[in-house]
Amino acid sequence: MKKTKIDEFMSKLAHPLKAEMEAVITIIREASQMLEEDVKWGGPSFDYKEPMATFNPRVKDFVAVIFHKGELLNNKTGVLEPGPKGKAYAKFQSMNDVKKHKDNLQAVVKDWIRLMDK
Repeated sequence: MKKTKIDEFMSKLAHPLKAEMEAVITIIREASQMLEEDVKWGGPSFDYKEPMATFNPRVKDFVAVIFHKGELLNNKTGVLEPGPKGKAYAKFQSMNDVKKHKDNLQAVVKDWIRLMDK
């Protein structure tokens, strides 16, 4: 399998929750084959037609995923918390958190794709 920019970024990353971050990346990848991957704004980033979500590896006490236009998602799963300027955040403190929210996180990704396809 071809290494992506995200794989290369992660191979060099020192982070206390690196395993959790890699698990979240896998969950997002499994949600859709249509996502584009990059490293932007200092972290792994996923796009579908527009920037969808970016990890913030500078946050060390949890895995932080910023959904750039999260307010548009109207997501009721509880995995997203509202942020400033229309953003929403998914925060994972542990591998248990990651596993618990897998389906919710994939629902968020699928909601984004549906929204962009309207």
